[in-house]
Amino acid sequence: MLKDNLKQVEENIEKACERAGRKREEVTLIAVSKTKPVPMLEEIYEEGIRTFGENKVQELVEKYDEMPKDIKWHMIGHLQRNKVKYIVDKVALIHSVDSYRLAEEINVQAKKHGVVVPILIEVNVAEEDSKFGVKLNEAMQLAEEISLLENVRIEGLMTIAPFVENAEDNRMYFRQLKQLSVDIDAKNIDNVHMKILSMGMTGDYTVAIEEGATMVRVGTGIFGARNYNNI
Repeated sequence: MLKDNLKQVEENIEKACERAGRKREEVTLIAVSKTKPVPMLEEIYEEGIRTFGENKVQELVEKYDEMPKDIKWHMIGHLQRNKVKYIVDKVALIHSVDSYRLAEEINVQAKKHGVVVPILIEVNVAEEDSKFGVKLNEAMQLAEEISLLENVRIEGLMTIAPFVENAEDNRMYFRQLKQLSVDIDAKNIDNVHMKILSMGMTGDYTVAIEEGATMVRVGTGIFGARNYNNI
């Protein structure tokens, strides 16, 4: 079943890239494996997936220890400062940096481990009260502040769009994030790159790709509905 799900997601990505006049290799599929048991991850791994996303630090650390070491782990959930030390040397990318204080802690822990940590600034484009992230008009200043940290490297932006019935309803938010990335890029801030746009999930990733997403975070579309009993 997972194999079939993955195949369908891949086909959808391919078609969205075609519609947007983009190459398939421009988009990274992140298999969002939160709450899923290791055997399910192994099944997807066998199909060639090497990029997995987790929401919780403890879960990421446990799976990191159990799964093959060629996996790129992405921290996509809200990250508390006191838990940064557990993952700073294990993640390929942290998507959810929404404050200078969090970036500062990542920098401190990165120095201890002798690593430079790639991060994305999380932007709450729709300004939903239930979501983390800075507002559109705050992102530029945050990027400038974080750019001065030696062991943190900004690689782009991330957003979690609203949960909607019709994916088209989120197109405007994806466009706004893309435009923001262009605006920040134009500033040529040292240590700030806008190579990555992490936007789009199971319900709207094809629209996100059409609007410039370079990373899509698909969980339910691959693994099926979440099972919170496994947490």
